[in-house]
Amino acid sequence: MSLLTIALLQMAACGNDQAASLAKGELFCRRARDMGADIALFPEMWNIGYTFFDPDQPGARERWQAQAVTQHDSFVAHFRGLAKELKMAIALTYLERWPGAPRNSVSLIDRHGEVAMTYAKVHTCDFDREAALTSGDGFRVCTLDTERGEVKVGAMICYDREFPESARVLMLQGAEIILTPNACTLDAGRIGQFRARAYENMVGVAMTNYAAPKDNGHSVAFDAVSYREIEGEPRDTLIIEAGEQEGIFLAPFDLAEIRAYRKREAWGNAYRKPACYSLLTSPDVDEPFIRPDARR
Repeated sequence: MSLLTIALLQMAACGNDQAASLAKGELFCRRARDMGADIALFPEMWNIGYTFFDPDQPGARERWQAQAVTQHDSFVAHFRGLAKELKMAIALTYLERWPGAPRNSVSLIDRHGEVAMTYAKVHTCDFDREAALTSGDGFRVCTLDTERGEVKVGAMICYDREFPESARVLMLQGAEIILTPNACTLDAGRIGQFRARAYENMVGVAMTNYAAPKDNGHSVAFDAVSYREIEGEPRDTLIIEAGEQEGIFLAPFDLAEIRAYRKREAWGNAYRKPACYSLLTSPDVDEPFIRPDARR
């Protein structure tokens, strides 16, 4: 009964057709629930298929921003109703309306249809199209009520996972599971980084990417438990890795095993030396890392 199952909804994008995105997202959520999922996880910015705008087209930015929605708009409200109907949590992603410029956000809707947490991407890709977004102002963890009991869930989005600080802060806030919507090519290096986030923080991690041809799929999940017993044999923590095509891929996490592991093992926050880490919060940047478009 301690198995928490996360459905990775690896879908082909519907572009900026929000009606199509809503219909397809609902269909995949219903299928995920029929398969036994407790949480359904969307790829990044699903409501508009992670589309942007041509800066050389007059009015294109304004039209793109007009597609942003809030938690109170019909797109999010529809999935709140669906979560309540299915009695399944839904991690829904969308371009979020925000003062000045929109945010790249995920709302974790619980099985009662309530928004348990909304997180906006902190590490926006400021070297690319995401410079048009407002960055998030911090990382979020919530206690999610599921049929398997309460679980502490955090979120990071795509580029966030390439910074060890993201998962580390979530772990320090108590996260047991980290949900990660994604929209980019997942190669061996990026998947290796993601595996490391689970290992070093003793958290379960689950990531959903877009199917080909938009991206290359390979939605993936890693367990937190690297050793089943003290001084035992190391184990492969890969739970599932998808191919490139559309599908629903289930990632079961044994919460009881994760919690027992976190109580006994040496990573996470067990032996950190925070007095030595002050440089991590310094805003100073030296060569070769100076970038004129970076936002601190």
